[in-house]
Amino acid sequence: MSSRRSSGAPILSRSACATAWAKSILLNPRARDQFEAFFGRGDVFALGVCNGCQMMSNLHEIIPGTEAWPHFVRNKSEQFEARYAMVEVLKSPSLFFDAMARSRLPIAVAHGEGYAEFVTPEQRSRAQALVAMRFVDNRGTATEDYPCNPNGSPAGITGLTTPDGRFTVLMPHPERVFRTVQNSWHPRHWGEDGPWVRMFRNARRWVG
Repeated sequence: MSSRRSSGAPILSRSACATAWAKSILLNPRARDQFEAFFGRGDVFALGVCNGCQMMSNLHEIIPGTEAWPHFVRNKSEQFEARYAMVEVLKSPSLFFDAMARSRLPIAVAHGEGYAEFVTPEQRSRAQALVAMRFVDNRGTATEDYPCNPNGSPAGITGLTTPDGRFTVLMPHPERVFRTVQNSWHPRHWGEDGPWVRMFRNARRWVG
């Protein structure tokens, strides 16, 4: 979806930009070969957040193990959502969330196209084992209700990974709240680092 400035110049939505980035890779033989070779290596990893999530989901045909990933489209609220939300980290192969399963944490959200759209019930069923993060309500239950789930994705799905855990995509922004000072409130015992810093330390540990 796009809009226009008063001058008539088009403004692409973030989702449209992500789609364009993906197509610039998929439709360019040289770029496609390079990215496909990267994703095919066993010694690399990648994290796609927000626009990166949308872009990587559009690259599913060249990322091994992502055939069941959804396409991310316009929020059910029909508007851009910038807020804090609560998510639960699920048990998954993702290297980023090692030993973080069942954590329920506040996180920053800033997107207009984060609804996880599955083509068929079968696709959603196959993706279930790859879900790494979901929106939850104040009781810790997966939710599709607004505003706890700002985009309305089914079962609160807002992050997925691959069977080997090397490639992970998320719509929320953990990189915006990994320090305690980036949170509107936090327990005093947290110290300088917030809980989201662990996922980046997990990545560093994976590298060795």
